[in-house]
Amino acid sequence: MSTRSVEAIEARSLEKSFGEWPVLWDLDLSVPWGQTLVLFGANGAGKTTLLRILATHVRADQGSVAVAGYNLRSRPEEVRRRIGVVGHRSLLYEDMTCRENLVYYSRLFGLKNHNSRVDEVLEKVRLGDRADHRVRTLSNGMQKRAAIARAILHQPDVLLLDEPEAGLDCDSVSILGTLLAEWTESGRSVVMTTHDLDLGLSWGHRAGVLRGGKLNFPGDAGELGSVVNANIRQAVADALGAGQ
Repeated sequence: MSTRSVEAIEARSLEKSFGEWPVLWDLDLSVPWGQTLVLFGANGAGKTTLLRILATHVRADQGSVAVAGYNLRSRPEEVRRRIGVVGHRSLLYEDMTCRENLVYYSRLFGLKNHNSRVDEVLEKVRLGDRADHRVRTLSNGMQKRAAIARAILHQPDVLLLDEPEAGLDCDSVSILGTLLAEWTESGRSVVMTTHDLDLGLSWGHRAGVLRGGKLNFPGDAGELGSVVNANIRQAVADALGAGQ
């Protein structure tokens, strides 16, 4: 990583409203290097809004955010170089092939030897045999895998994933889980949202629950994994059931 800050993400007193409707309120967030933070919450709780702020797609009304040591408000271009984003839109050109899309994005990122990197990420998401197929001809799951390839192409410090498992079959979910494990083992970090409690708890190092504009942490780092603390599971399930 080009910048080694104390934390991968540091947000303080974050606030965001749409009109008179407050979505995030006095929210604090800290994500260490080498960890996956999984965000849970009811629909409308602000999960996507928080990710869009971290991705520089939406500006917070108040508060400060640093990603990989760069202030999001004053150095957004540096933040964008260090994040990979997978949202509900693939950001791929449907009439271009997978390879053409990735070559295009690699040039935007200024990657050298981009052809070998494109081949590498296509193999990582197991789309090597579909590299020269137009995106619009692919299944939804394959399009999502291509979007993941786009997000990791420039080897960003932080991945921001909004329900990345949506539309994926079992094999694709397994591919993504392996990729995320490798990502954090290399010292990079991930923030992802999901409605799948079991999946999120199995992938995450830490769980956060958005409710009433605030972010609560029923589980600390190290408590999540193959054997999940029953108290953490119950706290997350209760918050999801209660909504906002």
